Order: sequence, then structure tokens, then C-alpha cells
Amino acid sequence: MNYEIKQQDKFRFIEEGQGETLLLLHGLFGALSNFEDLIEHFKRNYKVVVPILPLFDLDIFHTTVGGLEKYVHKFIEMRDYQQIHLLGNSLGGHVALIHILKHPERIKSLILTGSSGLFENGMGDSYPKRGDYDYIKKKTELTFYDPATATKELVDEVFEITNNRIKVIKIIALAKSAIRNNLGEELNQIKQPTLLIWGNNDSVTPPFVGREFNRLIPNSELHFVDKCGHAPMMEVPEAFNEILAGFLNKLKKPAATIA
Repeated sequence: MNYEIKQQDKFRFIEEGQGETLLLLHGLFGALSNFEDLIEHFKRNYKVVVPILPLFDLDIFHTTVGGLEKYVHKFIEMRDYQQIHLLGNSLGGHVALIHILKHPERIKSLILTGSSGLFENGMGDSYPKRGDYDYIKKKTELTFYDPATATKELVDEVFEITNNRIKVIKIIALAKSAIRNNLGEELNQIKQPTLLIWGNNDSVTPPFVGREFNRLIPNSELHFVDKCGHAPMMEVPEAFNEILAGFLNKLKKPAATIA
């Protein structure tokens, strides 16, 4: 995947295609490669934007889901995106939720997949073990239904992050911030059409979490995907893209005019 990473002020991002803005927010161990199939599919009809979230670049006091949301808000304002379809996976979904609750005016629709914000299992009951490659490999594989989805390249990326003491401290800070920041009582304020795509085999944000989001967000629809874990856009890209395309196409249809 060779996309040009653009830089404007402190922001680094990918922007591919033309049309309405589809803005993608990655998770805690996320990378641009997570969205490769999604970008390729939707850049034909949409302007697909992926800001690179500063997971390890904020000072420790702002290394929170709220701090990431402020970064995303400034990015959107700087680029002056309008009518955004805002999509977030895992921690990125949590950031998207905080953003739409604080700044709903530029958001046309919300798409969540494996989102935190209600409940999530972290790295398990232990901190990431530095220097233990097999441990990190097993934990990375647990993200997916099919362990083979955790390629050596992906495991190497996660291993590099967890082998850095400062990065581990920031991962723990972000994870704890996500657990503290429960949005259950606020989700009924979301007015935009919302799509929930959930893996039936998600062990990080299990299926009941998707059902609870569906119950709490008024104008939402929930789709489960079989044989799929915490990152459906990576593990079952064709099914994911088909569900997302159907949702976005419905929003393109003009509302019925009143005679």
C-alpha cells in the first residue's frame, strides 16, 4: 500500500479520492494497513481520509481518548471537511463517539466497528510483556477469529510498540482512559444515522457490546459478521465493504418529498 502521507501543520494524514468525506479513525494498535481494502474500495466514490493519530506523541496528561478527540476536532476544522461519514474501529470508535457528542455539526453519519466506549477487554489481566515475542504474538492473534490474520508484519509492529517503555506507558494510559470514559448515558443524544458492524467472534468488544450500542443509539442498525473478530474491515473486508456501501448508498437517496 503506497499512499502519500500528507503533512499540514502538525497533522499527518492520507487523503485519497473525491466525493463526500469518509474519515477513518484507527485503534490503539492500529495502522494505515488496517484500512487498506476499505480505502481501495471507497476511494472511487468518496474522499477517504485517514489522520494518523498521535497515540505516542501527546504529553502524558493528554494521552486520553479526550485528548485524541481534540486532535481530531482540530484536524477536521483545519481541513474544513463537511458532511463527514465518521468511521472508527476499537479506540478510534470511542474517539468518534466523543467527537460526535461534542461536535455533531459536521458529521453526516457514524460507523462503529468493535468500538470501545461501553465495555472492552484489554490486553487481558496483565500488562504487555516487554521482550516476550510469543506472548505478543498470541495476544495479537486473539484480536482475530483466524489467527493467520495476525501476519508476522503485524505482530512485529505490535512487538516494536510494546518493547518501548514510553509507548507502553502511553498504551496503558489510553486503555485506562477508555475504560474510565463510559458513554452509556450519553449515546441517546446521537441523532445521525449510525451503522454498527460487529464480528460475531470479537473477544475484545464481544457481540453483546454491539447489541448495547444498538439499543442506546436511537437511529442505529447492527450487522454481525460470522467468523470474524475485533477488526472486521481487516478480517472480512469484502463483507465489511458491502455492508458499509449499502448503508452509505441509502444516505445518498433524497428524502421523500412531501406533496
